[in-house]
Amino acid sequence: MTVPDVRPSSPSATAAIGFDREKYIELQSRHIQQRREEIGGKLYLEMGGKLFDDHHASRVLPGFTPDNKIAMLERLRDELEILVCLNAKDLERQKVRADLGITYEDDMLRLVDVFRERGFLVENVVLTQLEEKNHIAHAFIERLQRLGLTVARHGVIPGYPQDTARIVSEQGFGANEYTITSRDLIVVTAPGPGSGKLATCLSQIYHDHQRGIPSGYAKFETFPIWDLPLEHPVNLAYESATADLDDLNLIDPFHLAAYGTQVTSYNRDVEVFPLLRTLLEKLTGSSPYASPTDMGVNLAGSCITGDEVCREAARQEIIRRYYKALMHERIQGEDDVVSQRIGMVMSKAGCSPSDRSVVEPALAVEARTGEPGAAIELADGTIVTGKTSALLGCSAAMLLNALKHLAGLDDAVQLLSPSSIEPIQTLKTEHLGSRNPRLHTDEVLIALSVSASSDENARHAIDQLRSLAGCDVHTTTILGTVDEDIFRNLGISVTSEPRFLRKALYHKR
Repeated sequence: MTVPDVRPSSPSATAAIGFDREKYIELQSRHIQQRREEIGGKLYLEMGGKLFDDHHASRVLPGFTPDNKIAMLERLRDELEILVCLNAKDLERQKVRADLGITYEDDMLRLVDVFRERGFLVENVVLTQLEEKNHIAHAFIERLQRLGLTVARHGVIPGYPQDTARIVSEQGFGANEYTITSRDLIVVTAPGPGSGKLATCLSQIYHDHQRGIPSGYAKFETFPIWDLPLEHPVNLAYESATADLDDLNLIDPFHLAAYGTQVTSYNRDVEVFPLLRTLLEKLTGSSPYASPTDMGVNLAGSCITGDEVCREAARQEIIRRYYKALMHERIQGEDDVVSQRIGMVMSKAGCSPSDRSVVEPALAVEARTGEPGAAIELADGTIVTGKTSALLGCSAAMLLNALKHLAGLDDAVQLLSPSSIEPIQTLKTEHLGSRNPRLHTDEVLIALSVSASSDENARHAIDQLRSLAGCDVHTTTILGTVDEDIFRNLGISVTSEPRFLRKALYHKR
């Protein structure tokens, strides 16, 4: 069994709270109601980010829970319905939601299930930027219809978003299929960014006007936070999260011109604002908004209770995003465009990879042993490491060592004996065709669970699994997908050095 390197605990930024969840839910739901009253008629509320399992927000705003937004909407549940958008191009390229490891196609179905389980009305889906050549998207439409959902098809509008004359016409929004809604508050959401939420809202408003139905638009986007400085680490963390989209935070020029004050927005909102304003002016005679910031209803900035806590949490998120980009580029064989963008964001935020507390300990294990190493930071700041051995991979060893430490067990205690590990190794190598005899994290946890029925120490260790949620891990090699899934399911944030365990052209993950 690997003997852990346990380092003394130090104050941990992840343990501190910097955001008031209850205040946020109260203020935000009240503000949305107020905007509804101001707009009158139907309100299409574009909701950026994730309505639930918003792990990015929970990491950069400690105290913000992943279900914050959905908890806020539950106060309005009987008055709203949810409309889900999906970009046909994301279906064609089989885009994957990185934090869950599933395609956008599967995530859309998951979203509908979760919304319905929570009592929300979800009947309509919109496929955006749809073209005849999108065969996967057309097949998915048929699948959605068989599942009882109503699907509207929105095509590609030439000149969007600059050619407002064409867009706000029968050849533009008029060519899109109309979604019939039954409630006056329509929350428009999507599996990820670039799904066409704004265009869907504007298309609906256009069609409503043609039918004599009064309607309007507002936007709920957690990031960037408009009343935080442009280069506040929390806003920079958002920039790092969308580096693959080449999004940029910027000062809202329309707000500056209208009110003489600087607030934070981002390039896509600024780019489409003229279209939004033109549409509203053409349809209603005037626009209620003088700037992109005006159209937002986000009050997250008002609920930050510990600015320095959130600054440090955001810096750590930027570093995580940097490592994620490096790893993705290594796996896909891509140029280092995204990682370089995030590298520049790191410079703005005044942080570097060495500021991630688990990086140096993991690298030190590898330097000392000549084999891959791993390190985890527990909630109290304690660092526990794991090394590669003949029996265990470094991640599995680290996980056992962490559970042992949390359970208060002596280092000499063997949670898994070699005799319990060897049969699993034999099964892997002699019967299942694996080249690697070492146990992965899932195999270790299964073996530990079996031992827990007769071993009190193993039982105490298993009981500590819930204590790992929110912890950070770093490994010196890229993890396999099995280990990635285990850490994700445990709520652990993992980064890795961008290199594989062995040199080869093909790597099975």
